[in-house]
Amino acid sequence: MSVLNRLASALGRRDEIPNQELARDLAARKDSRGIQEIAENLWSKDKSIQADCIKVLYEIGSIEPGLISGYAEDFVKLLRSKNNRLVWGGMTALAEVAKSNPDAVFQHLDEIKKAKETGSVITVDNAISTLVYTTAANEKYSQAVFPYLLKHLMSCRPKEVPQHAEKILPAVRSANKADFVKVLEKLTDDLSGSGLARLKKVIKKADLV
Repeated sequence: MSVLNRLASALGRRDEIPNQELARDLAARKDSRGIQEIAENLWSKDKSIQADCIKVLYEIGSIEPGLISGYAEDFVKLLRSKNNRLVWGGMTALAEVAKSNPDAVFQHLDEIKKAKETGSVITVDNAISTLVYTTAANEKYSQAVFPYLLKHLMSCRPKEVPQHAEKILPAVRSANKADFVKVLEKLTDDLSGSGLARLKKVIKKADLV
């Protein structure tokens, strides 16, 4: 039986529970054939099927990133879609792929940055996660990507700075922590209250790296 019959849209459901259950089942069984069928239907003419399929794929990725890493090229292609659901869904999937296969993501940095610059809030958040996981992989990737993450921090609205600084913290290493702390200390001038307290916590954690 086709796994497509278990998608939310096929069941006449408007919630995501069927897609989440399908993802858990495919991941638990490491069902590569079923996952492939879902990936192939990212290009269905039915927008509901497309939306269900990207949901299933990034949910699988959140359980076992390696099971979807072979579809990195498909997720990058989704970043060019005119359908915003597919754009941020593709970026969410890439964030999972970056955990197990940063090499596949690193090849597409320009497209990821471009999608981040023009994308929705969800796209931006997941783009930062994608870049952070890639940066954390090794020194070469860190040198190539970390300056861009610092630039992003400096362009954030003040209220967004603590959240994004927390997101970027896993990419901080001894070689770049001084630059990171320097940027954050500059940004403390625009913050107060709980936002300032959160940022000071990040600075303290970075100092311990």
